[in-house]
Order: sequence, then C-alpha cells, then structure tokens
Amino acid sequence: MKRELYEIIVSVTNATDDAEYIISVAAQKAEVHEQTLRHYERLGLINPARKGVSKHSPRLYSDQDIERVIYIRQLMRDLGVNLAGVEAILRLRDSMEMQRLEFLVERERMRQDYEGEITRLKQIIQRLQHRGEGAEETTQG
Repeated sequence: MKRELYEIIVSVTNATDDAEYIISVAAQKAEVHEQTLRHYERLGLINPARKGVSKHSPRLYSDQDIERVIYIRQLMRDLGVNLAGVEAILRLRDSMEMQRLEFLVERERMRQDYEGEITRLKQIIQRLQHRGEGAEETTQG
C-alpha cells in the first residue's frame, strides 16, 4: 500500500509540477523577495527541489511551491496569521492531502478487489450454467 501511495503521489506531483524555476524567477512569480523564499525554506514551510545532490545546489521551485508561497502570504496578509500559525495550518493541510491520497489508494484497491470478485462469481455462474445444460441433456435423452 505504501508503494501504491508513493506512485499516486509521484503521478499527482508530476502532473502538476512540470515547470521548475530558479529562485529569482520563483520570487518574481510569487511576488516576494528571494530572501523570503530562503526564509520559508529554512522554516520548513516550503521544500524546493535541488538541481544536484549537494545542499548548495541551486533550488528549483515548482508551480506548486509558488502556489504554496502565495497561500502563505495570503494567510499572513489577509488573515493576520503569524508564521507559527501558518506552519500549523500547512501541517494540517498537508496531513489532509496525505489522507486524501491514502483514501484514493484504498478506494482503488477495493475497486480492484470487487472487480476480481465479480469476475470470479461470473465464472462460477458460467460453470454452473454449463453443468445445468449438461444435466438437462442427460434427462431429456
């Protein structure tokens, strides 16, 4: 189940995160300063990809990362939420998204189980019908 969840997460992420931007472009798109992006990353509010394996590799921001920064700014500006509150909200939001993905995985597993059971029962019905036809021929002959 964990592997299926991982595959769904990867497919959802890949479907929505086609573009990747360097920090200057991402900051411009999110309408924040580059230092704001670095600060949010240090706080763990965003987690941009890295171009290489080193912690000094250039950050690459996805559209999803930029949307998250915009959401953070809206929480702070429009609702007056401080960074600690933003962190709690994002943690809950991420948890809800993970639960949604787990639900999708479980629903798909159940659908496959039901389809397998339907196929099995149809095969039993066909065998019984075939036996019934053979029994009718024996009694008629």
